[in-house]
Amino acid sequence: MLAACASSSEAPATVNAGANRAAVYPDITAVVTAETQQMSDEEAADYGARLTALSHRRKSGAISEAEYRRQLAELQALRDNHGKAALAEIEGTK
Repeated sequence: MLAACASSSEAPATVNAGANRAAVYPDITAVVTAETQQMSDEEAADYGARLTALSHRRKSGAISEAEYRRQLAELQALRDNHGKAALAEIEGTK
C-alpha cells in the first residue's frame, strides 16, 4: 500500500510532456506591453473635442445638416473600423 505513495521518475499521464520542467522560475516582474499602441488620453480628448465642436457648429447653423452628417459618419467610421485595423496590423494582414 505504501508503494503507491513512493515517488517515481515518470511524470503522471496528466502532465503536459512538453512543459518546461527546468528548476528556473519565470520572471513575472517583466513589464508587459501591448502588441500595438493604444489610443492615448490626448487622442481620446481630441476626438471628444471634435464631436463637441461639431455639435456646436450644427446647433449654431455654422454648417449644414448634410455637412454635419458627413463629418459624423467619418468619425463613426473611425470608431467602427479602428478595432479591425488594429487586429489586421497585429496579425500582419494589413
